[in-house]
Amino acid sequence: QVQLAESGGGLVQPGGSLRLSCAATGRTFGTYLGWLRQAPGKEREFVAAVGWIETYYADSVKGRFTISRDNAKNTVNLQMNSLKPEDTAVYYCAADTSDPRRPKSYRYWGQGTQVTVSS
Repeated sequence: QVQLAESGGGLVQPGGSLRLSCAATGRTFGTYLGWLRQAPGKEREFVAAVGWIETYYADSVKGRFTISRDNAKNTVNLQMNSLKPEDTAVYYCAADTSDPRRPKSYRYWGQGTQVTVSS
């Protein structure tokens, strides 16, 4: 059973940066690792995902966020730059999917970390 734990969330001003990390315990990750988020009153949405080599990004974060993984350590990171108030959400790390852009397709989930972008 895979367990995921996010860290790095917090309060940041617009235009600032945060780096989220996700550490896994137990069995190793599947093909894809993803970051997804859920804002108040909205559905959980795809942010970014990484396979063995390829990466995927939502249009809203492309050019601002960068996802990376360390397979040996079973970790995945999300570097978030030029943050906007609309990025405010609970960010989740997720694993094991064959369709990384669909939030409901992931099998394993972390508990989430709050990211608040506000002046």
